[in-house]
Amino acid sequence: MNQQVSDNLLSIKDIDQQPKKRGMRFTLNGALWSLQALFGFFFVGSGFGKVLLYDAALYAAAPRAVAWYAAVPQPLIVFIGVCEVLGGVGLILPAMARVKPMLTPLAAAGLTLTMILAAGFHILRGEYELVPANLVLGGVSAFIAVGRWKQRPIAPAIITTSRALKSLAVLVALALLACAPTWYTMTSSPF
Repeated sequence: MNQQVSDNLLSIKDIDQQPKKRGMRFTLNGALWSLQALFGFFFVGSGFGKVLLYDAALYAAAPRAVAWYAAVPQPLIVFIGVCEVLGGVGLILPAMARVKPMLTPLAAAGLTLTMILAAGFHILRGEYELVPANLVLGGVSAFIAVGRWKQRPIAPAIITTSRALKSLAVLVALALLACAPTWYTMTSSPF
């Protein structure tokens, strides 16, 4: 009987000492990277649509699709679009390349400010249905800014060929997955 108990204890020890399989774990760093990628693509696509309004014909037709465009001068819409595109790229590339990674929280802070201003603009116009989207976008951008500034900052490093190629691949993906569909939609179909 004592032998059986000691064998059972040994088998329990063996189970405890076996390497544990790593499963999916939720980490702050993983959450930040996921949000950076998702919102980076979103802001690039959204901003690129506004940049395309530099074309007078597109700008003239745009208020039929988005009512608030009629209340904003064309150069301001294009400027907002450029800020969103640069902010979206800034959420991803500086951190990924590790070249000036402190630009990532600054880009997120800039996008937060853009969304706060957008929410205020929509409140003044009585477009309350648009405010929740601005608050969510601004809140997530603020979360990224704080997370990358204080909680999980990314240390700068020298650029490597691998990181440069990954960054180039992200730029190509942004162009193909965010900018190209926006361009196609806005230029090939009437609003």
